[in-house]
Amino acid sequence: MTLFRLFLFALLASLFIYTLLVGAEHGWNLIPPFFAEIQAMTWQGQFNFDFMGFLILSALWCAWRNHFSPLGFGLALLASTGGILFLATYLLILSFHTGGNIKTILLGTRRAQE
Repeated sequence: MTLFRLFLFALLASLFIYTLLVGAEHGWNLIPPFFAEIQAMTWQGQFNFDFMGFLILSALWCAWRNHFSPLGFGLALLASTGGILFLATYLLILSFHTGGNIKTILLGTRRAQE
């Protein structure tokens, strides 16, 4: 679990710094260029479309893990827009909150006890 936590922290820290640098250089309005590449049918657009699938899957997992509760829907909204900045943070928090129990991290407390 220690290596997993270190990986999440390294991913989170490096992407956070990268995001700050890109945002400072190119601005913070990501949505128009993101969808423009998809509409243009480029390889970057293919990557964006693929990534959007990961965001949706991450959002569905967050909602499901929290039993489609209001909290789960709130986390799903964050997951669908926050990417790995959200997911790495969420998994890091869960790794400490669950005592590092991977079954509980992935399934949630109720499902892990079944």
